[in-house]
Amino acid sequence: MRIALDAMGGDNAPQAIIAGALDSIDDLNGDQLVLFGDENQILECLGPPKRWQDHISVVHAPEVVAMDDAPVDAVRKKRKSSMALMTKAVANGEVDATISAGNTGAFVAVSQMRLRNLPGVLRPGILVVFPTFAGPVILCDVGANIAPKPAHMHQYAQMATIYARDVVGIENPTVGLVSIGQEDAKGNELVKKVNHLLREDRHINFIGNVETRDFLNRPADAVICDGFVGNIVLKLTEGLAEGLFKAIKLEIAKENPELLEKLQPAIDRLYSRHDYNEYGAAPLLGVDGTCMICHGSSDARAIKNAILKTQKQLRLGINDKIVNEVKNKTS
Repeated sequence: MRIALDAMGGDNAPQAIIAGALDSIDDLNGDQLVLFGDENQILECLGPPKRWQDHISVVHAPEVVAMDDAPVDAVRKKRKSSMALMTKAVANGEVDATISAGNTGAFVAVSQMRLRNLPGVLRPGILVVFPTFAGPVILCDVGANIAPKPAHMHQYAQMATIYARDVVGIENPTVGLVSIGQEDAKGNELVKKVNHLLREDRHINFIGNVETRDFLNRPADAVICDGFVGNIVLKLTEGLAEGLFKAIKLEIAKENPELLEKLQPAIDRLYSRHDYNEYGAAPLLGVDGTCMICHGSSDARAIKNAILKTQKQLRLGINDKIVNEVKNKTS
């Protein structure tokens, strides 16, 4: 398999992206990485070719999509960017997957334009496996579709169920729907209509509405929401986890600096369970290709984990399973 990596995407590009690519070499198992971006910068970061030349190739992309570029500009004006060229390579069958830590809106827009949707899929959604205090929970959508229709969110539940079962390994995953109350009658019109669709779908193990106050206690294996709500939940909980651990360390240091030194390994282990860098990347499910979206501030560890997750998703054939699921529901 050939995996394309956006070397110019993200707050720490290209250094962290290329460092993650180099760190993954021993785990590629015959797969190849293709780095898209400014060739001179990439080669400078890669260093002597002896180590990487059998595993990594470079495709020059003279344009860069900035983190603050409008998605429409990335699609129409920067057709020689790393994002544009690598998604085109997927469409042409030259690579099997793409990974980017760059502008999420631009990457989603470019991927949809170049690759189109899988047969039967109405709108793609971004799915994350998010750490909570009770274990990881799947959340979809977290930003691809901020104004979905009920049928879109119904399909998010279908795709999240497949991902939970075949990637995460949960035999009969439960699905919850974000709302302002657990009762079916609670929520706006969108949530009420989605609730009805999920209640009627016997192939989805729907447990009902869930409230965000219960999110960190893992109320379901997978939680469904619109992209606007999902993105807010994602960023709020990321900031909460980071701030909580900083506050704990600060209070322990004030009380007893020596105690902090003793507890530091345990704190680090606990924090690693809630660190987004451990989870690597979020798939854009529903497009006719494998597109993985990394956090904008991803470090080398996150990029390496994203590469490993991409390999797993490709080998499991998740897209084929989504097409079959959607086909069975609509036929």
